[in-house]
Amino acid sequence: MKITIISDTHISTIKNNLAHRILEDIKSSDICLHAGDFIEHKVFEELSLLTKVYGVCGNMDDDQIRKNLPVMRIIEAGGVKIALTHGRGSPIKILNSIKTIFESSYQDIDIFVFGHSHIPLNKTIDGKIYFNPGSPTDKIFAPYNSYGILNIENKTIRRRLIKIE
Repeated sequence: MKITIISDTHISTIKNNLAHRILEDIKSSDICLHAGDFIEHKVFEELSLLTKVYGVCGNMDDDQIRKNLPVMRIIEAGGVKIALTHGRGSPIKILNSIKTIFESSYQDIDIFVFGHSHIPLNKTIDGKIYFNPGSPTDKIFAPYNSYGILNIENKTIRRRLIKIE
């Protein structure tokens, strides 16, 4: 199973705003996860024409996104449990906030996917994967734009961050 992961797109439409490479990865994915800050609901609708999209709302999203998407969700894909949320707080404290958000189901989760900081992260801590794809459009706190890919086969998870040149 191939999963494309994006966050913090901060755009009003995907046309001319997302790199061709990202769109091709989304089209060839089984699902796409968006960790919030779409900005406008139209972006969710456009991405949904390319593949099945699971999203959450972020702190910058419009009212329609906030009304239609949860703050957090758990998805089972390829036999693994993925926690999806936008995140909150400073980049230094974001991992603790992710643990707090999913405290009641923490033990059951294999991968925590989040955004908010725009800083790409692909790290295993205490047997749990923490994955922030960064932002494909806004590198305010990061040295480059990025997104992520998960490949899951027989519950084996391969993950990578993709730097956008």
